[in-house]
Amino acid sequence: MSHKNPHGSGAKGPDELRHQIEQTRSQLGDTVAQLVGKADMKGRAKARAADLKDKAGAMTVQLRSSAAQAGHTVQERATRTGHAVQDRSSQARHAVQDRSSHARHAVQDRSAPARRALQERASHAGHALQEQATTAGHTLQEQRGRAAHAASGLPAPLRDAWDAGRRHPGPVLAAGALTAAAVAAVIVWRRQHRHCY
Repeated sequence: MSHKNPHGSGAKGPDELRHQIEQTRSQLGDTVAQLVGKADMKGRAKARAADLKDKAGAMTVQLRSSAAQAGHTVQERATRTGHAVQDRSSQARHAVQDRSSHARHAVQDRSAPARRALQERASHAGHALQEQATTAGHTLQEQRGRAAHAASGLPAPLRDAWDAGRRHPGPVLAAGALTAAAVAAVIVWRRQHRHCY
């Protein structure tokens, strides 16, 4: 390692040269001490890592042993709890079945008169609706008969249109609307031209 004089020139005499040599030796000593310290830190780190590895291995063995014991204990408790829960749920299920059976019989006994009354009301309502439907059907047939009788007196083209309307009411309604619009347009046109003359 070379040491430059801060002023940029060599030693001016033997005293100054000795001083520079001492400075260089001191710097080299510091550098060597730092290197030794670093080497020693690596050795200490390796020893610490080995120690930690040994401790981790011992803890792993201990944890595995504790976990195995805890697992057996938990399994035994879970088995006992499972059997107890099964017994209780079986007893509760039987109790619920008995209660629901008694309740069903009681409801059936109580609901028989109400069910008969509802059946009678439904029967009466059905007969009333059937009579109303029959009456409405007769009224509709009478109205159709009257309309057919009225249509029989129409001229042949109008009677054909009437029959087509009965068979296909949708297009006839559309044609009727167009015809009504055309007739209305003609009436308006005639009124306007009548005033012109």
